[in-house]
Amino acid sequence: MTGREPGARWPLTSRDGELAAFMKRWAERRCQGVVIYGPAGVGKSRLAEECLARAVHEGFAARRCTASAAAAAVPLGAIAHLIPPGVDLSDPVKGFAAVATALAGPQRDRRWAVWVDDLHLLDATSAVLLRQLIDARVVRLIATVRTSEPVGEAAEALTGSDAMHRLDLSAFDQEQVQRVLEAALGGPVSRRTLHELYTASGGNALYLHELVLGALHTGALTRDGEIWELTGDRPVGTPRLAELIEARLTAADVRARPVLELLALCEPVPLADAQSVAAAGVLATLEEADLVQVTTSRRRTVVQLAHPLYGEALRANMPVLRRRTLLLQQADRTQARGARRRDDVLRIATWQLAATGTADPTLLTRAAALARHAHDYQQAVALLRALPGQYRTTTTQLLLGSALDQQGRSELAEAELAEAYAWTPDEADKLTATFARTVTLAWSAAKTVEALAVIQAASGTVTSPTGQRMLGILEGAVRVVNGQPVQGLAVLGDLTEDIRQAAGVNVWLIGASTKSTALAERGRTAQSILWAERTYSGHLQVSDRTMAPHPAAQRAGLVLALTEAGQLNDARRAGEDAYAALVDVDAPVARIWVAFSLGRAELLAGHPETAHQWYAEAAASARTCRTLSAMRLVLAGLAAATSLRTDTAAARALQVECDSCPRIGLFAGEERLGEAWLLAGLGRLGEARTVLAEAARSARETGHVTSEALLLTDVARLGGAKEVTGRLAELAEVCDGALAPARAHLAAALAADDPDQLMAAASEFEEIGADLLAAEAATQAAAAWQRAGQARKAAAASQQARSCAERCEGARTPMLTAAQTAAVLTAREKEIALLAAAGTASKDIADTLHLSVRTVDNHLQHAYAKLGVTTRAELAHTLGTATTRPMNPSASAR
Repeated sequence: MTGREPGARWPLTSRDGELAAFMKRWAERRCQGVVIYGPAGVGKSRLAEECLARAVHEGFAARRCTASAAAAAVPLGAIAHLIPPGVDLSDPVKGFAAVATALAGPQRDRRWAVWVDDLHLLDATSAVLLRQLIDARVVRLIATVRTSEPVGEAAEALTGSDAMHRLDLSAFDQEQVQRVLEAALGGPVSRRTLHELYTASGGNALYLHELVLGALHTGALTRDGEIWELTGDRPVGTPRLAELIEARLTAADVRARPVLELLALCEPVPLADAQSVAAAGVLATLEEADLVQVTTSRRRTVVQLAHPLYGEALRANMPVLRRRTLLLQQADRTQARGARRRDDVLRIATWQLAATGTADPTLLTRAAALARHAHDYQQAVALLRALPGQYRTTTTQLLLGSALDQQGRSELAEAELAEAYAWTPDEADKLTATFARTVTLAWSAAKTVEALAVIQAASGTVTSPTGQRMLGILEGAVRVVNGQPVQGLAVLGDLTEDIRQAAGVNVWLIGASTKSTALAERGRTAQSILWAERTYSGHLQVSDRTMAPHPAAQRAGLVLALTEAGQLNDARRAGEDAYAALVDVDAPVARIWVAFSLGRAELLAGHPETAHQWYAEAAASARTCRTLSAMRLVLAGLAAATSLRTDTAAARALQVECDSCPRIGLFAGEERLGEAWLLAGLGRLGEARTVLAEAARSARETGHVTSEALLLTDVARLGGAKEVTGRLAELAEVCDGALAPARAHLAAALAADDPDQLMAAASEFEEIGADLLAAEAATQAAAAWQRAGQARKAAAASQQARSCAERCEGARTPMLTAAQTAAVLTAREKEIALLAAAGTASKDIADTLHLSVRTVDNHLQHAYAKLGVTTRAELAHTLGTATTRPMNPSASAR
């Protein structure tokens, strides 16, 4: 494990507001103490401990006391260690006064901060003594009180003063849980993992701690080098957590156990069903004890457990026959009501299967269809696997294959779907199987050639015009994925409403979503946005009748279109909303593509940390479920973002992994971005430009207009502006939106070294939200004005550059970091200086640039003299390329 060790003490995180409130109150002259209230497990004691440490820092002496039921049986049992030796307490009045005098010290200037944990359990005598010590201004109190427990009269009197301040502590929200996890684990966690741990813990700090320790111990929580990810089912925590939960449950009335067990298996259940197991008074007591929740929606009142971990604990200790009886009884109750609700069939089938290992085949089939359309793919697979062999049909095989595909299990999915195709002579079923196989092969398994072969084979057996049109739409979609947007758009044609009605919603959706992507790749972003919105709207209208992914998956195309249109803020919002809708769904393939589109948008915006997070999310899911189609693009983006963070060692490892992944045609050329920016990070700008130019040619040959523009812009950023200015101007003419013209303007400004044009380009990019490009353009303008002796204009440009760079999350690029300090260098001196600053030996620089070693050293000495440095380390610091991360300067980029 990297970061903190599993058994290490967790840092206090996400309680800054509470600590600030404590310090504000503690600083008040009349303050007598601070009492922290909250439910069990929210971190009251941990916060009190930190408060005590702050009090010590302010000059207070510290003592800790722990109240308990056992200590309360003995007067002064909890605070006996506060009483100085020799004090006679036979007369409480004189004795308590003597305690105060002794604690105050000879000069009566000693102040004590006394922390009492679980103050509500404090005995009356201890409370009286503390009250006197507080009134004598010898002691200030720091205490914790569990809100669900009754507080005795003496303790109530102790805390009732206006000078005793109350601090209420609640469970963490999801954002706070994220900060706690990242601080404890020493690195970012995936959003899916964050959701699982937040949901399982309910934001309870103690439960969260034990869940994470348990997951680390079992290996369910691992780090792939970039991000922490839960690889299995929901974590079960540690034995200590199980003991805590069980103690909480066993404190309930014994008559409540049956209804608690029913809820553990079947929640939520109608109130009437709960009352058939437990009396109304028992349920009321459970609600008051915060063990169950009763909620009403419209005319339906249901009961469920107050915390998800209660169900885990109850199920773990439930005898098999007891479990079976409760499940079947609840299934009977639901059937007796007529199973009128939409999800009743699914719930009954699930209960019967869990109880007996089998269920009515018709019920299983109906339930599996409901689970598939609810995007509960794991449940759909379990239900379909339970079908006896004689009840398997083409329909059930198609459902099974589709569910497996959405889980990222493409090999198993293709096997099931191919079998379904072979089974049926029916043209409609063959078309459905062809659709499902095409989606699996092209979008999950990166086997576009095989997908086209499946379509070609089907065309030999499909005779109807409608069937042929359906196959044409599938072919067009696959050609787009295969890197042929021009041909794909031609084959897709006009996807009118008539076509939708004839071809069916599944085929229309895949064609429409792919058309949106192809239009964006062709620079027709306005049309792309229109089709993305149309596809999403159409999906929502028929989401219960499709075999397509979750509707939120359609937003990946919208993020791409908005990004290329120069609407980066809108792209970010659309993508984040889509990912939030997917985070609690068993749909890794959909999450991968949405996360990839967000990573790409943030990379273009110049936010490498955020881009890295999204790419890492996508990579973690893709590695787990083996979704190969996205893997190369995801890793390329991840390597590029990592290089911009100056971690070239990690970027090199990612690039090696990237090179081992299969290619698909989407975003042609962009799969080499990681390679190019790794070379740039190593100072090998000429090689980086060569890679980008080759990638741009590939994009141009295949019709990927926006990818070509992106790649050529990077050529310009790395010193090749004059070579790409003309082509970027041509691309700006064929692309709509604000991004393409801004790219062309930047290249032209760099080629002319015109500071006015550079500042205009900076303003364009800042308006778009492309912060790094704006910062680079303004930095170059400042350097140009500096060379021209325009100090005031240079200072203004530098200020704008700094303002933009502050939003770039520490990104480092040659244009951004070296422009002003290297302004006095020639182009050749700058190129050699950057290579040297990256740790490249003179001989390797000479080989790279086809120069002699003597020539390299001469240029390097001139650079040293101009910049006032004497070593390569100083050179790296001056050029702003120094990094604390390890590098291997002799290794190649590929």
